[in-house]
Amino acid sequence: MLNECELSFVIPCLNEALTLAGTISDCHQGASACGVAYEIVVADNGSTDDSVDIALRHGARVVNVLQRGYGAALQAGIKATRGRFVLMGDADGTYCFDQASLFLEPLRHNVDLVMGNRFKGTIAYGAMPFLHRYLGNPVLSLVGRLLFGVSIGDFHCGLRAFRRRTYDELNLCCSGMEFASEMVIKASLRDMRIVEVPTDLRPNPPGRQPHLRTWRDGWRHLKFMLSFSPRYAFLSLGLLFLIASLALYFAYALEWSVFTGATSLLVAGFLSFSACALFSDYVTTRFFFARRYGSRVGRGGRMIDRLLTLRSGVDRLLRLSAACLVLGAVISILVWYAYELRIYSTRAIAQWAFLASLLFSIGLFAYLTGAKISTLLAFQDRQD
Repeated sequence: MLNECELSFVIPCLNEALTLAGTISDCHQGASACGVAYEIVVADNGSTDDSVDIALRHGARVVNVLQRGYGAALQAGIKATRGRFVLMGDADGTYCFDQASLFLEPLRHNVDLVMGNRFKGTIAYGAMPFLHRYLGNPVLSLVGRLLFGVSIGDFHCGLRAFRRRTYDELNLCCSGMEFASEMVIKASLRDMRIVEVPTDLRPNPPGRQPHLRTWRDGWRHLKFMLSFSPRYAFLSLGLLFLIASLALYFAYALEWSVFTGATSLLVAGFLSFSACALFSDYVTTRFFFARRYGSRVGRGGRMIDRLLTLRSGVDRLLRLSAACLVLGAVISILVWYAYELRIYSTRAIAQWAFLASLLFSIGLFAYLTGAKISTLLAFQDRQD
């Protein structure tokens, strides 16, 4: 009975007539080996070949997905499932759905997400391009481990299983290839249990053109990872800019070599503005992640959340902004006055001007942060 279904296979499909029958056959074999009630859902993404007819003839249920994209097809397919557990994988014949028991067993022991690891299994000759095997996957998996603290050796293996309720909790939204990264990242942020199992990989059949585009999709995965890691995307670069700004200032003040000209202070001022803008983005995103994902964002996120959710938290930021901007303006007027009257040397006046730019930078940071946090809180209140 469909209502008693335990395992749902979900297969995104776009013109996979060459391999779909074999993939569905693997699903039947894997479910039979597990001895469970199951269903096979093919999420068709607008195929113009015989994929839909093949799926129906081989006992699958077809969900037509109008929105294009790997993630969009998977989301529609998963939402249509009736099983307690979901095993997803591509329709290209490379993944071994007949190894379903390896994925199902951990789920029965309260694991939330089971990832396949192709590097721990057998990668058949020609199954994975050289760049993917020795550069793309290892590097992106290493970046994922560093950014999110998860011990996943194959971050982008498409064969993975999870609890149906886990999917609902993750609130996944990516419609493209980033869907694979989004699932792991959000599961790690929610402190879910993630394990890996070895899985085999077979080569594409002759004549099939892969949908994956190496450089484009690799860049999209990396960009998505950085967007969920404000510490590396904003804080690290902000600190670098701030250190460079102060270094240029001291080089100017101490008259070191080529840094004695006014250009050094102009660049230092620009870097201080940039650093404060990045710090603002860091604080805002940490605040947002702390409220959504809780403890896994670290002490900094929790501290920022407690500080800015106080009734006067945003007000304090805006008052700090106003004070810095006013003080910076006062110093700028005095600098102009001192320059006109030649009260101090040009070098001393330039250093006071740099101090004014620092105050403007801090004012910018406080204003941007307060305004963005206020907008986020207002939006959340309307949502609630």
